[in-house]
Amino acid sequence: MEKVTNKELAVILGPTATGKTRLAALLASEMNGEVISADSRQVYRGMDIGTGKDWDDYIVKNRRIPCHLVDIAQPGEEYNVYAFQKDFYAAYEAIRKRGNFPVLCGGTGLYIESVLLGYRLWTVPENPLLRHKLENLSQEELVVVLKSYGPLHNTTDVTSRERTIRAIEIKQYEKENPQQANVPPRPDAVVFGMFFPRQEVRARITERLKSRLQNGMIEEVKRLLSEGLTPEQLTFYGLEYRYVTRYVTGELTYDEMFAKLNTAIHQFSKRQMTWFRRMEKKGITIHWIDGHWSDSRKVDFCLQKLFEENRK
Repeated sequence: MEKVTNKELAVILGPTATGKTRLAALLASEMNGEVISADSRQVYRGMDIGTGKDWDDYIVKNRRIPCHLVDIAQPGEEYNVYAFQKDFYAAYEAIRKRGNFPVLCGGTGLYIESVLLGYRLWTVPENPLLRHKLENLSQEELVVVLKSYGPLHNTTDVTSRERTIRAIEIKQYEKENPQQANVPPRPDAVVFGMFFPRQEVRARITERLKSRLQNGMIEEVKRLLSEGLTPEQLTFYGLEYRYVTRYVTGELTYDEMFAKLNTAIHQFSKRQMTWFRRMEKKGITIHWIDGHWSDSRKVDFCLQKLFEENRK
């Protein structure tokens, strides 16, 4: 039976390998809902194993739960928080118009925060004069310029010279046009977070990495390279592609690749939790869910909080 809450959105976040997607699908099934992905890499078509598109997680009671913002961009295409926010609201409004309940799920804290805090984002034109002034600066000098505008929130802004210049261009535009940003609505949301003890997360990450490497991740990287993506492009699409590409091109042995990649994913998971804790300090309440709970207990907890919020 369809359950109705006066809340507008459920959010399920957490570090990698904690079971977010499955819980999102189970909750959506109970709420006559649809899932919106908040994953900065699952937007890319053909990048499946390395980005963790676990399609079986969306099958509940022999029905596939609808999922949005997965496979919407071509590899090589730039996708950022501005594009995500625009695409999120398009999916969110469409789901609401259908009378269904949206469940936002993912581990990209920047994307989730852009919705919950209503980031003011700009459509920024190129600035030829500024680009001319920046063209002779080294990458290190460009990073210094970018940091002069304030804290660095998106680390991918410094992964290449082109992205850093674009980030500076955006910051300069924001500074010169403080009133021109679109102010998006902030859905009335209840936020849930998945967690396991730190050592257990590490073990889950390692086991999942072994499985992915044994089940086609290396072949996926080889295919992407054969389709025309360069090793430099692939390194931009996350840790798995960065290190597996280095193995495929002969820069690392298999053991070196596995060790370095495993360590890097552990460090990434820790950074994710740091981001979520910072979200709490900004006033976002996260209801944390023990990953050891049964599926039914997790769903019941979410439903309790959604309807508890109704009565406030």
